[in-house]
Amino acid sequence: MASRADNIASNLSLANFSKATELQNRIWFTIGALIVFRFLSFVPLAGINPKALAAFNERTSGTLIDIFNTFTGGALANMSLIALGVMPYITASIVVQMAASLHPALMALKKEGASGRQKLNQYTRYGTVFLCALQGYFIAQNGIAQNLIVIPENLFMVSAIISLIGGTMFLLWLGEQITSRGIGNGVSLIIMAGIVAQFPGFAVNMFEGGRTGSISAFLIIAFLLMIVGLILFICFVERAQRRLLIQYPKRATQRGMMQADRSHLPLKLNTAGVIPPIFASSLLLLPLTITQFAGNSVDTTTQSGQILQSVLQYLQHGQPIYMTLYAIGIIFFCFFYTAVVFNPEETSENLKRNGGFIPGIRPGKRTADYLDYVLTRITVVGAIYLTIVCVLPEYAIAQTGIPLFLGGTSLLIVVNVTVDTISQIQSHLLAHQYGDLIKKAKLKGRMR
Repeated sequence: MASRADNIASNLSLANFSKATELQNRIWFTIGALIVFRFLSFVPLAGINPKALAAFNERTSGTLIDIFNTFTGGALANMSLIALGVMPYITASIVVQMAASLHPALMALKKEGASGRQKLNQYTRYGTVFLCALQGYFIAQNGIAQNLIVIPENLFMVSAIISLIGGTMFLLWLGEQITSRGIGNGVSLIIMAGIVAQFPGFAVNMFEGGRTGSISAFLIIAFLLMIVGLILFICFVERAQRRLLIQYPKRATQRGMMQADRSHLPLKLNTAGVIPPIFASSLLLLPLTITQFAGNSVDTTTQSGQILQSVLQYLQHGQPIYMTLYAIGIIFFCFFYTAVVFNPEETSENLKRNGGFIPGIRPGKRTADYLDYVLTRITVVGAIYLTIVCVLPEYAIAQTGIPLFLGGTSLLIVVNVTVDTISQIQSHLLAHQYGDLIKKAKLKGRMR
């Protein structure tokens, strides 16, 4: 027979939302923090010329800058105080995570528990400040080279670097506040808010094209159906797991009976997340971005200039070579990052230390080999899934010439963060209902 708690969990719904006042306060705090983030994206750096900045954005359209601009919610195009967004923190955390899986000293620090994680977080923040200073220097240097400023160069250089470092660190603090006082996933929500903020403008442009006749109604409907299908596909695959049965030795209970404990080791189908498409697109767009940052100064009269011009032409969005290299890069980074974040030998040793084993598999090296075998097979499926989600929009743009407002990477981030946020809200509602159950139980006990 199901318990009262099981009935509460199975009947969980948003109908009790009006009673959960703490959850409402958390949601309102999260909304307020995201509004502050959006306001800051329109506060420009001191000394920026708006007209020159608008002309520069038109020249650099379609490069790596567009990807970063999407993640910052347009803050990079506005040259605002938070133009870097939280991407330096994401990059630093990925580097520290990889180093903790490869370097022996950091690997030992990772195994120390809470104190080790705190130390790694401190290294991540140091790396964030370093990356902010480095990227801020290049942004300021580019602003000077492109004549985007109206104040002395040295003053703009110093003020821009300090402002960009302060803006990114403020966003990290804001994300921590959302995590502790809001509904969780603070940094992820900031990234998602920046992506979602650009959706209305892209949607208006697409429907305006349909109204004027430049885009057919059939193409608009086909794009919408493709987006809905990709969202459903992402939701299905991101929640998919390969659950390995873990069995523990029999243990004596209070009644003197012997029973064997069982649990499951969940292996996500997409272990790498959104890291492979970000790395692959960054590497492919890096040559074009560097060239356009240099002001398109490519001498086509020389042989090297002609070769570079041809390479840049083939690496344009929608070109077959670009999409092929993009798919290969996604598959490579999917396997590479999965191998970094999941260590079969370490997992096998932890199971062996706790007395757990996979039925039919001998503990130790055989278990590690089996985990590596299963992980390789599901990573193949995950890599194909990521390739389809990211390359399909690129192919649709190349065939129709319509700039799709939802790229594969952006769609992955939005769907994943939305699903996690809904799970957080359901967890708060479940905790609220459990609290009511405990209060009623104590009240009945006092009455008795």
